[in-house]
Amino acid sequence: MNRHPTLLLAVHGTRNPHGTAVAHSLALRVGELTRRPTRLAFADVLAPTVGEVAADTPGPLVVVPAFLASGYHVRTDIPDQLLRAGRADAVLTPALGAHPAVLDTAVRRLAQAGYRPGDAVVLACAGTTDPRAGAELSRAAARLARRLGTPVTTGFIATGRPTVAEQVARLRARGHRRVAVASWLLAPGLFHDRLALAGADAVARPLCPDPAVAHAVADRYHRAALPQHA
Repeated sequence: MNRHPTLLLAVHGTRNPHGTAVAHSLALRVGELTRRPTRLAFADVLAPTVGEVAADTPGPLVVVPAFLASGYHVRTDIPDQLLRAGRADAVLTPALGAHPAVLDTAVRRLAQAGYRPGDAVVLACAGTTDPRAGAELSRAAARLARRLGTPVTTGFIATGRPTVAEQVARLRARGHRRVAVASWLLAPGLFHDRLALAGADAVARPLCPDPAVAHAVADRYHRAALPQHA
């Protein structure tokens, strides 16, 4: 039996083929970094599901949720899938959003998109109805604000208000000539496509693919796996 836990990378899933390819690429890169068995599973939209992969994976298991906040999928859906699969023994790590490497990537993406010092900034998030996840998104915006030295507001794409477009319009009404959108999304897909219609002067690309995100996943895995073999 393999002594080292298998890493199960749990992603949301998207019907966008590019987004799915990015997820597979991320899993491959994580496996190269950790040199541990790595499997990809989807929390929603696509198969194989987290539960299916977990049930089919023998031995110790560490599940790293590739989500930027601890909303429904991280707090409820993935744990429920693991429980139904008979893998209550699996270790579920924190989401990726608070990892410093993820913020570093967001800053780089924003610069690549044409952000200029002095631009107003909106952090574009998928959105959540979970107040704890919402608080995590607010903290992410605060961290980005400290890095940029300028205020950063959150805007939502699918769930919650204000929307990204509403935030962009609000900032322009306050006199900001330029508004940039920082992407708090991991992969391309419908959510990121909607940002092109938000009316911003610069829109950052999704955080993946980027080596730093793979390193963040690997770090989450190692921190969870080490106690099991100490």
